[in-house]
Amino acid sequence: MPAVSREIRLASRPVGMPAPENFQLAETPVRAPQEGEVLARNLWMSVDPYMRGLMIDQKSYAQPFQVGEPLNGRAVGVVVESRHPDFRPGDHVFHMLGWREYATAPAQAFELIDVTAAPAQAYLGVLGAPGLTAWVGLTRIAGLKEGENVFVSAAAGAVGSVACQLAKARGCRVVGSAGSDGKCAWLRDVAKVDVAINYRTCGDLTAAVGAAFPDGIDVCFENVGGAHLEAALTHMNVFGRIALCGMISGYNSVEPPPGPSNLALAITRSLRLEGFVVRNHMDLRPQFRAEVSALIREGRMHFQETVEHGIERAPAAFLKLFTGGNAGKMLVRLAG
Repeated sequence: MPAVSREIRLASRPVGMPAPENFQLAETPVRAPQEGEVLARNLWMSVDPYMRGLMIDQKSYAQPFQVGEPLNGRAVGVVVESRHPDFRPGDHVFHMLGWREYATAPAQAFELIDVTAAPAQAYLGVLGAPGLTAWVGLTRIAGLKEGENVFVSAAAGAVGSVACQLAKARGCRVVGSAGSDGKCAWLRDVAKVDVAINYRTCGDLTAAVGAAFPDGIDVCFENVGGAHLEAALTHMNVFGRIALCGMISGYNSVEPPPGPSNLALAITRSLRLEGFVVRNHMDLRPQFRAEVSALIREGRMHFQETVEHGIERAPAAFLKLFTGGNAGKMLVRLAG
């Protein structure tokens, strides 16, 4: 068993855009597992936009990160030592104790994963919470129907790219927005969206979205908020549905971002806007994994990964989420 593990702690609460000085790399002794516990060596960890909200000391759907304490998040690893009969050394596991090289916790904190069915890191992306988020948003929240017109913002990200391909698999017309020509090319050529909009270069975003949807939008999968949400509202069809997954455009605002100026359209067009957090929909995970695994085998679900190497690069990986520095799922490889 190793003597020391490195981890990333929250050094201070960020104001506005997080900076490297808000994070601290520290060493801590590795704790041997007690009865009923497991020790795992982390191979991959995830960084996700939702973590920015947990860096603020305010009530949220999850416990905020505490200054001076290690951050946490999704990770996959391999069991080093186990004192629980359901886990053996060498087993691959998923858990929520990322941002560290080794994790010791009660066995119920770990979930066995099958790395013969997919690479371990896929359980942090296309087969993990980002993929499930896309599936839940389209199926349970938006009630997507065959052949509808679908708009996905941040479409080249970990969630958006899965949402685009799920909608295409249901025979929908899909338009996605992204922040670079390279990301738009991937959306068109690999994810097979019908139109990809570079929101940085398209000029008037509302006009560009309107041109892409001559018959209006039935379903919007919203990851960005701000100008994207206003553009979608402008072109929503009567009885359209908007799944509010994220609003990353305002995550680092010092002042609360303004709401969409055209929200009244939700009344006149009988729209339904519903926010959701994936942790409240875990009952759908078996259905989600069955469908997406089949799409992967059939070559109809593709995914990108951007990888940083080493625990010390975790803060840099996190910051890239807010500057467009990632394509697809942002991951940190810790070992293996």
